[in-house]
Amino acid sequence: MRTSFDVTSSTGSYPVRIGAGLIDEAMSAPGERLFMVDAFLADRFRAAGLDALVIDADEHAKSLDRMTEVIVALRERRATRATHLVAVGGGVVQDVAAFAASIYMRGIDWTYAPTTLLSMTDSCIGGKSSINVGKYKNIVGTFHPPAAVLVDPVLTETLSAEQRAAGLVEAAKICLCRGPDSFARYLALQPSTAADPDGFGAVCDHSLRAKKWFVETDEFDQNERLLLNFGHTFGHAIEAASGFAISHGIGVGLGMLAALQLGESMGRSYAGAPHVASFARHIAALVDAAPGTDDALARLDMAELMDAFGSDKKHRRDQFAVITVSAAGLVQREFLPRDERSAALIEHAYAGLIASRITAPAAV
Repeated sequence: MRTSFDVTSSTGSYPVRIGAGLIDEAMSAPGERLFMVDAFLADRFRAAGLDALVIDADEHAKSLDRMTEVIVALRERRATRATHLVAVGGGVVQDVAAFAASIYMRGIDWTYAPTTLLSMTDSCIGGKSSINVGKYKNIVGTFHPPAAVLVDPVLTETLSAEQRAAGLVEAAKICLCRGPDSFARYLALQPSTAADPDGFGAVCDHSLRAKKWFVETDEFDQNERLLLNFGHTFGHAIEAASGFAISHGIGVGLGMLAALQLGESMGRSYAGAPHVASFARHIAALVDAAPGTDDALARLDMAELMDAFGSDKKHRRDQFAVITVSAAGLVQREFLPRDERSAALIEHAYAGLIASRITAPAAV
């Protein structure tokens, strides 16, 4: 199966191509190209005779103090303003490549070939980079859209069940944010960690077309696209407080469940929006694919969790910015005053999430 569509950005449109064999085609394409690849793929590129810039894809790799060595490596490989950077890897490689490409010699073109389901279903379009500084996650970055995106679903065969679940969490999030109809079409694809490459390809196609609307409507994260932060503020805090024992995609899944808990704590009933219950069951089952998650949740220190939540860059000085779900089942952005009552509501949401996972985990 091969499909394609274009995404329009401020710098022009770029193609998103989905199909088997696209990475091999990129490796053999002509031109002044330099590859930046996840260390997991390094041997494959060496065997092809390509001197790729290898990235150990952990959170430390996307810290600001590591960008110096990346820029130096580009220069030592004689990259010029005419060089086309091709990034092959998951979200960390994407962040490093997008940021480096945006600032190296004031900007060079780049192509992204995502290798994780999370990046295939979500982050591969939009052109954002997010870089950590000190203890603050994703606090700096740029917008620098790629020249092309190449999604090869065959690579999902190398992923663990947890990695597949993380990608489906993000896909479900995007579709719910787009609306109940989009989420219903997502569920109709029967998304599962046991799917084959064609099945994952279909999910990627639907999820990315849903995200395309957000990217084209609000490229620079000022209004509608901010809804895609659903689960992230709660989830980033869970990741940080767990010492990153809980991965990003699973953390976002837990974060969305915490956001639903917050809605209920604020007095909302979702009885009139049955798709919200379907969404919560689906996310809870995906989170179950990550072994040790509930044990890590049980070890979280609430003070550290609340400190990490309060440090999120999306908040205002006097308000918490939260993405919640309305009683009608629509994802929305709202602000809570930074006071004791709001803090108590947020802490209650976290406590409810932890209690629900430890006492009654969802069945797969």
